[in-house]
Order: sequence, then structure tokens, then C-alpha cells
Amino acid sequence: MVSASFRIERTHPAPVAGVDEAGRGPLAGPVVAAAVMLDRRRTPKGINDSKKLCARRREDLCGEIRVRGLVGVGIASVEEIDTINIYQATMLAMARAVDAMIDAAGHEPMMVLVDGNALPKWRHTAVAVVKGDASCLSIAAASIVAKHERDRMMLEYDAAHPGYGWASNKGYGTAAHLAALGALGPSPIHRRSFAPVRQLVLL
Repeated sequence: MVSASFRIERTHPAPVAGVDEAGRGPLAGPVVAAAVMLDRRRTPKGINDSKKLCARRREDLCGEIRVRGLVGVGIASVEEIDTINIYQATMLAMARAVDAMIDAAGHEPMMVLVDGNALPKWRHTAVAVVKGDASCLSIAAASIVAKHERDRMMLEYDAAHPGYGWASNKGYGTAAHLAALGALGPSPIHRRSFAPVRQLVLL
């Protein structure tokens, strides 16, 4: 199995940033993107696709990535998701993440590597990398930050709107979440443009 490396980054002039998102599929909560420029001489060990790491390891690595690299986080709200659709909201969150990273760094990347097969409409030179979170260290680092930050937000939302099980399901449409949605109705954090929520709203 191929692990994440700097192989793709080395084919582009430095500095190179990686971008990934978390939260396209859930029924509740925002979509969160992260942009990361790693220092190849001080890269934390163990960076991998966030889906392959436990929550504690993601938390630890997120802290190390923030200390050793340059990080920006971008968020598109539930209201924005419902207004412009989840795809456009994801692109917006990615653009905001890169802008936040540039603000922190004080300079722009020469290349932005984006996980997936689509790019935001922005001024940056960029390449889409399919399954980049599994092959590209910069994108894998971004996937860790985005996932950790979104999970942290969902824990806060779970405390504010108990009953939906967001502490464990993070807003995804699990059987328990759907049952709670039917019993409690949609919360202010639910995406009303998503079919399981929209059907309840229209009842």
C-alpha cells in the first residue's frame, strides 16, 4: 500500500500547499476545509489520510501540524450550504482556508494541491489530486486539520443541541441520528436542503 509522501509536492516549485475538506456528507453542521504548507525539514511523523487515524491521533497531529507548518481553516455555514448547495459551499470553504493560510504565512504558495477532482474558481495555481489525502503529505495534513476541527465543532453543537448523537455520529445520517431527527425534528444546525431533513420540514 502506497503511503503519503512528498512525491507530488516535489514536482512543483515550493512552497506548496495542500487542501482538503471534511463534512460534505453529513445532515448537520458546517463543511470545514483546511490548507497546510508543511516544512519538509520539520514534518510531523505519522501524517496519513485522516480516515485512517483515530480521533486522539488526529488531535495530536493537528497540534503538531499547527506548530511546525502554516495552517488556514475555512468554514462554510449551514446557511451557506442550504443557499448555494454543498458543492459550492465546499469550494467556498477551501478558498477561505487558503486565504487564511496566506494571511498566516505572509506569502502565497506557488502551487495548491487540492484533494478530489475539482478546483475552486480562484487566482491560485492549483492541481486537483484524486485520493490526494492518501498519497500527498500536504493534503493528508490538511485532511487531519479539517477533520479534527469539524469534529470539535460537532462536539460543541452536541452539547448545545442534545439528542441527535453528534458526539459520535458527527452529523452523518446514521440510523440513530435519523430516528432522533424524526422524533425531535430538525435543529438549527441541520441542513434543510438535504433530503432527509427537507422531507421533515415539508411535512
